[in-house]
Amino acid sequence: MNRMHEIDYQIHGQAMQYVEVELDPGEAVVGEPGGMMYMEDGIAMETVFGDGSESNKGFLGALMSAGKRLLAGESLFTTVFYNQARQRRRVAFGAPYPGTIVPVHLAEVGGELWAQRDAFLCAAKGVSIGIAFNRRIGAGLFGGEGFIMQRLQGDGWVFLHAGGSLAERSLNAGESLRIDTGCVVAFQPTVEFDIQFAGGIKSALFGGEGLFFAVLRGPGRVWLQSLPLSRMADRLAAAVPGLRRGGREEG
Repeated sequence: MNRMHEIDYQIHGQAMQYVEVELDPGEAVVGEPGGMMYMEDGIAMETVFGDGSESNKGFLGALMSAGKRLLAGESLFTTVFYNQARQRRRVAFGAPYPGTIVPVHLAEVGGELWAQRDAFLCAAKGVSIGIAFNRRIGAGLFGGEGFIMQRLQGDGWVFLHAGGSLAERSLNAGESLRIDTGCVVAFQPTVEFDIQFAGGIKSALFGGEGLFFAVLRGPGRVWLQSLPLSRMADRLAAAVPGLRRGGREEG
């Protein structure tokens, strides 16, 4: 097991939250490029190939880590923030859009968590950030957002971002939830993820909920969001005449 840096944190704000991480001398936190909000004097920033964890030391390890991140649709690089001062220093990470920052201590969920690709915000240095493939045929063919997940492993803190409001559920063995595929934030690997057809043709075409549901079956904990980024982008595109996905005007 990698040695995790024992970081302290505080979450600020309501609709647009940010997490402030307090680092002892020598401690570090790793974040997605562009996620940093501010950092105090004494914090050094380094962009690394891969996820910067101890398990990915050396060129080959870093190359494999970066390749996994590229496959998951993420940047090849992550940014590590080290406290090089002799006193405690702080660095903060802002949420990318309105929602809730979710702190999860990996040691309390069995040392592993599967998260949607755009949910990860930052983590204590030493957490391994890889990928996990959903083996269910339905998820692979129709799931889209749930087929390739980020695999977070270790025993330290990770911080996820959920769009809108957060719902956390603990599912018993055999208990299931049907969810819009974009509303899944994260779940324990003991939870089964599959895709289910929404129902009759009329409901699928005119019901407004899409052709497929995500089905999560326990046992395990799941985290859900009320406002997926894809849904917000669709509503913005529909509200602005001439605007299409990607922020470019049609003309």
